Amino acid sequence: MSAESKGLYGSDPTLLSPIAARLAERGILKWVIAITAALGAILEVIDTSIVNVAMPDIQSNLGATLTEAGWISTGYACANVVMIPLTAWLSDRFGRKQYLLFSLVGFTASSVLCGLSTSLNMLIVARVLQGLCGGGLLAKAQSMLFETFPRKEQPAAQAMFGIGVIAGPALGPVMGGYLTDTLGWRWIFFINLPVGIFAVIMTIIFLPRDVKESLKDSLVDWWGIGLLAVGLGCFQTFLEEGHQEDWFSSNFIILVFAGALIGLGLFVWRELSIDYPAVDLRVLRHRSLAAGSAYSLVLGMGLYGVMFAVPVFVQDYLHFTATQSGLLLMPGAIASAFMMIAMSKITDRFDPRLLISIGALIMVAAATFLSRINPDTSTQSLFWPLVLRGAGTVMMFLPLSLATLGNLPRQDRAAASGFYSLARQMGSSIGIAVITTALAQRESVHRAVLVEKISNFQPATVDRLNLLGGAFAHGSADPVAAKQQALSLVDRLVNGQALLLSFSDVFLYVAFAFVLTLPLLLLLGKGGDREAAASAH
Repeated sequence: MSAESKGLYGSDPTLLSPIAARLAERGILKWVIAITAALGAILEVIDTSIVNVAMPDIQSNLGATLTEAGWISTGYACANVVMIPLTAWLSDRFGRKQYLLFSLVGFTASSVLCGLSTSLNMLIVARVLQGLCGGGLLAKAQSMLFETFPRKEQPAAQAMFGIGVIAGPALGPVMGGYLTDTLGWRWIFFINLPVGIFAVIMTIIFLPRDVKESLKDSLVDWWGIGLLAVGLGCFQTFLEEGHQEDWFSSNFIILVFAGALIGLGLFVWRELSIDYPAVDLRVLRHRSLAAGSAYSLVLGMGLYGVMFAVPVFVQDYLHFTATQSGLLLMPGAIASAFMMIAMSKITDRFDPRLLISIGALIMVAAATFLSRINPDTSTQSLFWPLVLRGAGTVMMFLPLSLATLGNLPRQDRAAASGFYSLARQMGSSIGIAVITTALAQRESVHRAVLVEKISNFQPATVDRLNLLGGAFAHGSADPVAAKQQALSLVDRLVNGQALLLSFSDVFLYVAFAFVLTLPLLLLLGKGGDREAAASAH
């Protein structure tokens, strides 16, 4: 077996199937394993966003209100974030291959259950099961890549993984819109079946068997698992439902926020005070992991926040369909894929902090360009800012993953990958919650300012109302009705302008967030001693 293929996966031929052993001898087994891991991650990421565009069809088919249907996404997100930190413990207890296989089978089966759902409650339960199984796919995939590939091949391996993570949010709405329009909303779940089955077969054939002696049979920290579920579940619910419930004016939101604070506080105390924690919080002693996870939170806010704001803008203001808004994001996703390939070849030659800084500045430029939207904004004027956003995200994502996780001891990488993935996932939820609230608040502020300038004492206002009233009067014999139509049209114009200005503000907020968090990069390592760190462990 070639030396470069040695590592956790493929180091012992007796643990491999005959096909996998032959691939290992040729030095390509690790790439097959990378594809297998990436398939699971892509399934999880796409299913985070694919449901949103089908929500109106699901509502009408199952007879649900918008508030009730919102739990289809909320249930999935809550289950997902609860499972991500537990992936390291579950892998150690049941085996890496067994846990990945269970997650893939469970995710595929629950996807079919979602498609077969005949009621809203059945669909929500199925989505929760899907989130519980999908939570392990993302973090597990990244830790597998660090455990499988030698240092010099890490950029290429992480690039393969990153293409799915970054392009997934753009592909989800496009696929969801197309499948919903042509085959019906149930097919957004059934489409997971062939991909899931293929990933399961790949896992069975190519991943090595788990060594029983390496499995940890320690006591189960049920209290820690319960507190984690309560804390993260309440916090995710707070983020998902806060805007709709008007935040702290709602007793429900106050209750879940208190549950999040108490649950997470007791969880941290519990995990740091026992010898067999479900989640090893002690890995945060690594400065690069703590700083990288914090910056991953910001990256998640910028990546998913902008991906959320742009479709909302083009659908609310430009009146795009869901499919059209998804297609608008495709050039940025393609730019991300090409940039991933380029970055995989140069990342190891430069200080990752430099590359992340350049990527952050590109994101600042993209958000600034997006903030200049106006009534004449079209798909052509959005093209380059979205391409810049796609390229800038990659310049941050790939070096940040390597700088955060590349130096860590092998025994800490699984837990560290869970924290890193959780930070990015929570960043996306926080970003969407902040953007949703900011849009509503800034729209109200801008409307109030604009309305102040429209009165019967303003000659321009009087002239415009008279002009519009006269135009409407030609088609109506009632002058009162004509005046009401003129006032209604002016009101719609004011609302549209207020909405436009609120989106401009939000994009500027994203730009400021990336600028203000750049000092966090000083806490990351240069990445130059990864080889020594790897060999030492």
